This record gives sequence, structure tokens and C-alpha cells, in this order.
Amino acid sequence: MKLQIKLPIWMNKGEPLKLANAAVQYWERMYKWLQFPILQFDPLTCDARLLFLYAYQRDIQRLNNESLQLYRRRIKYACSNAADSGSVAGFRNIFERLEIGAVQILERQHGYDWDVIILRLSDNQLTNNRELLTEIIRQYGRTCRRYYFEIVHTQPIRFRCGDFNNNQRYNGSEFDFKRTHLSAVIVSVGGFGEIKTLRGTT
Repeated sequence: MKLQIKLPIWMNKGEPLKLANAAVQYWERMYKWLQFPILQFDPLTCDARLLFLYAYQRDIQRLNNESLQLYRRRIKYACSNAADSGSVAGFRNIFERLEIGAVQILERQHGYDWDVIILRLSDNQLTNNRELLTEIIRQYGRTCRRYYFEIVHTQPIRFRCGDFNNNQRYNGSEFDFKRTHLSAVIVSVGGFGEIKTLRGTT
């Protein structure tokens, strides 16, 4: 809430302006005093000195080097996280509420025992939230289950697409071959010989 007092132009200076600014500061402070009890009902906005009472009530312990904002979120969503504990969809909701990121949950995978649940995370998720992930599994994980972490590294690649339909075409030509041959024949008429050439094709 931002309170403003608009004075006429002939009063917007000197002592009247100082009095207006003092009144604004006074009523803003009064507004904060009236708002203070209401803010204490929300762990995200309550005073830090009251936060440990909500934490004790909801069985939340602050982790080493845990930020105050994350600690507040864990306290606020403790009841919702407890209701979602154990299920695959609920585990994803817990990760979203605590702003850890997306997680892939795999159960009964080939090569693993039946009680192993695999959590696939990125390298940054596991590095930045190792202690938090351990606490989440302890509080909201399934009973008699073992949780394994798998690191998923995403590498962007580029490739080009083209049309390849595996069709083939052949272009052919037709040629007519004709063989020409010459034949020389000697024709004898009346004792005289004459050579005649005959041309033929096949």
C-alpha cells in the first residue's frame, strides 16, 4: 500500500508539504502494524522468530546452510507434501513445490531389485540439493524402499532433415542398328567381265 496526499499547487511546498509527508509516514506505519498479525499466519511472510513454532508443529528441521526462503517453503507445504508422500505423482508435486525442478521416477527396472526406485535428476539438481533430497526421501519416501540417483546430462545437438523416399528412375534410349555390307560380283557376258557392286542392309 502506497499512500499519497495531493496538496493544491499553492500548498505543495514548505511546511504544508512537510506535514503531508509526515502524515503519509505515520499512516503507512499504522497500516503495517495492523497488517502484522495477519502476516503471521503464513510461514512465507511471518516473522523469523515465530517460524520455528511452525517448524516444530509440522516436524521440519532446518538443514545446514539452508536458505531462509527454502526453509519457509518446506514449512508452508509440509502438510501437502505429507499427503502426497509415497506416490509417483505426489513425489513430482513435492519437487515442484520446493522448486527443485523436474524429476523422473522409475520403478521395478530390469537389472535392479524389486525394492529399488530410481530418481533421474540433472547434475545441477543433485549437486545443489544433495542434503535436501536426502531429507525428502527420509520424510516422504516409501517405506522399505531403496532410492538410487541417476544423473541425466542433456547435450544439445543439431541436425538437418531431408526428403529421402528411396525411389529410383532409369532413363533409357533406343537405337536401331543397321549393318551395311558391300558385295562385289563379277558378271561375265560374251567373254567380257564386269564388276557390279551390291549394297545391302540387315
